Amino acid sequence: MLLKLFIKPLVYSNIFYGCCAVALCVETVYQQKIQLSHRGFYLFIFCITILYYSYAYLSQYHYDKTNTNERANWYFSYRKQIIVLQLFMLLLSMALLTFFLYNHFYRLPTINYSSCFLLALFLLLSILYYVKNARSFPWLALRNYGLVKPFLIAFIWAGTVSILPILYVDFIQNNAHLFTYTTLFLFFKNWLFISVLCILFDIKDYADDYNVQLKTFVVRLGLRKTLFSVVLPLACCSWLLFVALGILAHFTTLRILLNTIPFILLITVCYTMYQRKSILYYLAIIDGLMLVKAFFGIAGIILTK
Repeated sequence: MLLKLFIKPLVYSNIFYGCCAVALCVETVYQQKIQLSHRGFYLFIFCITILYYSYAYLSQYHYDKTNTNERANWYFSYRKQIIVLQLFMLLLSMALLTFFLYNHFYRLPTINYSSCFLLALFLLLSILYYVKNARSFPWLALRNYGLVKPFLIAFIWAGTVSILPILYVDFIQNNAHLFTYTTLFLFFKNWLFISVLCILFDIKDYADDYNVQLKTFVVRLGLRKTLFSVVLPLACCSWLLFVALGILAHFTTLRILLNTIPFILLITVCYTMYQRKSILYYLAIIDGLMLVKAFFGIAGIILTK
């Protein structure tokens, strides 16, 4: 009953994704030791995350009685409610953006070129990720590059949660030197960590990807090689980036240990992938590691002050 009434709607409607994005943004501002952003910023991130992921299912799937995709079937059953949620999130995000521009319009001429470039880059990649049929420019369909796909979506995630909070504070405070080596380390750490989660998620889609000849890591290499030759090395690289940052920035041992816990859990999850899991497992457990990572990242700062 709890699964049906609470967990499934929370996860399938992408509200859980929105919470993960907000949590990772909060982790960034703590780790960067900058002022917490206005709550409207976090609400905006929450809204656009839900809009982005829900659009994929609303536009991609059509009703089919033979469809075995549990999440797609849930969208079929609650399509009207999801559309209402999408409209609400769209209106709310537009209102937040309008309010922000109204209050800070006079600052727009002061925004630097690097900030504009980063914003444009993340926005462009997020749009191109959902390009399906580009007959004139087929190379624009970035999602069709199986080996690139997990790194692309992870790059968008890392940019959203690691760079946007910095750009926001930079813009509000008219401060052009917030980017440090810490920013770069944390960005690449998040990029690699989320890339691993995306590769693990591709395991769920192995049959579909194989049928359409989408050469993802698991299709090309098989499950075992994907886990031991790709996933585990990337997870270790992500952890080593944080350790290197910890040494350079003189983090306490407790902080490094707390931030190591998500990587231990990630490796543990890898060893469970030999058994077929439900879609809810992939969404709640694998992607839930983003929430776990943010929790221990924040805890590592608060408990070591």
